[in-house]
Amino acid sequence: MISRRQWMLTAGTLAAGALNAESGVASEAAVSEKEISFTRTLPIRYDVDVFIAGGGPAGTAAAVAARSRGARVFLAEAHSCFGGMGTAGRVPVFMQMSDGEHFLCGGYGKTVVDTLKKDRLFPGPATDIESLKRVYDLLVKESGTDFTFYTTFCETVVSGGHIDAVICVAPTGMFAVRAKVYIDATGNGDLAVRAGAKFEKGDAEGHMMPGSLCSLWSGIDWAKWNAARPKGIPQPQGYKLKQAIQDGVFSVPDEHFTGVAELGGNLGGANIGHVFGVDGTDERSITDALLCGRRSMKEFTRYFNEYLEGFEEAKMVDTGSLLGIRETRRILGDYVLSLDDYKKRAVFPDEIGRYAYPIDIHPLSPNAVNLERHRKEFDQEFRYAKGESYGIPYRTLTPVGWDNLLTAGRCISSDHYVHGSVRVMPGCFITGQASGMAAALAVESKQSVHDIDVKKLQTCLKDFGAYLPNA
Repeated sequence: MISRRQWMLTAGTLAAGALNAESGVASEAAVSEKEISFTRTLPIRYDVDVFIAGGGPAGTAAAVAARSRGARVFLAEAHSCFGGMGTAGRVPVFMQMSDGEHFLCGGYGKTVVDTLKKDRLFPGPATDIESLKRVYDLLVKESGTDFTFYTTFCETVVSGGHIDAVICVAPTGMFAVRAKVYIDATGNGDLAVRAGAKFEKGDAEGHMMPGSLCSLWSGIDWAKWNAARPKGIPQPQGYKLKQAIQDGVFSVPDEHFTGVAELGGNLGGANIGHVFGVDGTDERSITDALLCGRRSMKEFTRYFNEYLEGFEEAKMVDTGSLLGIRETRRILGDYVLSLDDYKKRAVFPDEIGRYAYPIDIHPLSPNAVNLERHRKEFDQEFRYAKGESYGIPYRTLTPVGWDNLLTAGRCISSDHYVHGSVRVMPGCFITGQASGMAAALAVESKQSVHDIDVKKLQTCLKDFGAYLPNA
């Protein structure tokens, strides 16, 4: 511990350079009116086979899969728990995991679901989020993955198309991680972009889907709601919402209402309301969106209490500590999964999984035309029949120009449309476990991630439990 006297004695030194808490070596800094040039010597705290940035469904799947091959893994998670949107973001349910005939998320996804069934404390269809946190903790811990929470990836050290190290920051300070292969499971593609990978963002004009601040509600009389609800509406998905908008209940006239799922007892998990125009890669935009989302909960309380049977006593208990972000960057890979691939139920020689969720692009602005387009696409035009699915090729996980970088989760290489399908948690399970397995194989073979034996990857994934009927 440094004393007050020592602090005063070193104050002059610190004006020109910051003391490195790990090594005691002062940082060099050159300051001008508008910028700072900053150099610092950092310890390499972890020297591993695979580094994973992000511990959501993709990152945890990647870690467990890589560890199944014996790879040494360090995973950095910026938040206080694993799971991302499904835990800290309070997204209340998983999207479909089946094509109606086959379980598409075999492997890690199946393990998560089966373990959650044994652990959950509430009987309703909504996810028991605290149980899900424990499930992720258990699976990652049991795999032997080394990890820390409150650890944020912040920069890369690169040479050519190769990542030499990454820089992380945690409560103990800044440090470096050196790995043979790096996996970007940040959702936003942060690691890949910091390295210099090419990406696309949003639609052709750069517009992105709105976010949502998910929430937990108490005081719901589900029996009363189920007795009074209109036929064909299992949960409050916009019932009497138009009337409430006309009555001036809502400051934003948004008629797209995802719903409230029964958790158990008098509780419900809500994925309600949109914050439009949010950019999940911009902290100022996220800040404004969180403020907007929290303000809107008073409007939803009035809507529930005054317009819905069984919700007269509903009260909002909690909102997610993460804003629900649906869309940001998509890293350009060796293949871009496209709408045409989705339409033709594509099969690929290098596919690492198959998926079947409809293309779900939430209206980019709150108007009737956008809402009608969404309903037509999601309910009719882009909905598969039973047993149908599309393939996800390995090449969507391999960023162009980088020999030891893989992506997983919603930042994989796809167009704006297919992103609307593959972005959800089951899709993240599929791409995450494939990236983790591929990283381990690249380490074993000492090859670029672009050059590994894809047939061996498919065999390893099938042994892991993945659904690969065409491999």
